Amino acid sequence: MFSLSFGVFGLVTAEFLPVSLLTPMAAELGVTNGAVGQAITATAVVAALAGPLLVLGSGRLDRRVIVWALMAMLVVSSVLTAFAGSVGVLLLARGLLGFALGGFWAMMTALALRLVPPADVPRAMSIIVMGVSVATVVAAPLGAALGALWGWRATFLAAAALGALSLLVQLLVLPRLPSVGAPGLASFRAALSRRAVLIGFATVIIVVSGHFAGFTFIRPFLEEVPRLDVATISLALLAFGIGGFLGNPVAGMIAARSPAFAAGGVSLLIGAASLLLALFGGTPAVAFAAVALWGFAFGGFPVAVSIWNARAAPDLAESSGALLSSSFQVAIASGALIGGFLIDGIGPHGVIVYAAAAVVLGAGVMLTLGRAAERTRAGA
Repeated sequence: MFSLSFGVFGLVTAEFLPVSLLTPMAAELGVTNGAVGQAITATAVVAALAGPLLVLGSGRLDRRVIVWALMAMLVVSSVLTAFAGSVGVLLLARGLLGFALGGFWAMMTALALRLVPPADVPRAMSIIVMGVSVATVVAAPLGAALGALWGWRATFLAAAALGALSLLVQLLVLPRLPSVGAPGLASFRAALSRRAVLIGFATVIIVVSGHFAGFTFIRPFLEEVPRLDVATISLALLAFGIGGFLGNPVAGMIAARSPAFAAGGVSLLIGAASLLLALFGGTPAVAFAAVALWGFAFGGFPVAVSIWNARAAPDLAESSGALLSSSFQVAIASGALIGGFLIDGIGPHGVIVYAAAAVVLGAGVMLTLGRAAERTRAGA
């Protein structure tokens, strides 16, 4: 479990580095913040396709070998990003990262179900997703600090080194994971026929699109509205990450009893934090606190919705996991795309207001339809 968590840590660190390096990357490449923000869109678009395609095409390959190959892609992508001389090369490199990310997330739930007894799945998922929380602690603030000290290119080379270390750990400790079958299109159709699975996907698309519309462009907001300097922005992003690190186990414990309540509750907290930022973010202390609360709330969302999905389709873990991964990535891509248009068109406030509205809508889906489905399942 911890080796998989380390892999997630490396992938998510690489994925989120552009958030803290957006401004210097745009300046050096000679494009707008919105254009560089599409590096996140490119990662997500490829990841959305990669999950299902990898599950369909992996056949009876040892899942351990697939994980190793995906981690190698992370290393190559980070090196290409570091040497990118244009937005086109940057998008190509980030697309490669997207394939690694989508494939890894697609298999995550299935691997957890195979490596631990059913009763331990919530804890196992929390451990794996903890890599996301640790990455949010490290990626944004460390990226901003290293970017200011060494430049953004050296920062991506550091991400490549981190990916190589993650690969080494998995080469040493990951056990053999022979395929137990080759999922086909029928398994995807079966997953999509389950109402609980669709409720989870809808919640993910709405909430995560709102989150990434806002969070992708949080640095320009903090620069322009409360007018924070680079050092203070790094501290604010560190607070976001620490909040996420704390939110993960809290949401995991709640989700062990009710994943619908956990996913819906943290979504409401994201909405509250982004609304606080939009209304009172001109005050540095308020902006700082709102960013920390946002991190705490979003840190709990992936584990809550992953546990929801595992319970919705435990017999279709690889196909439903691939579709959940695609839902996340479609949401990330659409959120970054919408956020890019909003920040270039009406400025940072519009991005944050959209984030608040979207995540509250998503919370409503899970707290109404999801809770009803839980009650029905409990009474069956």
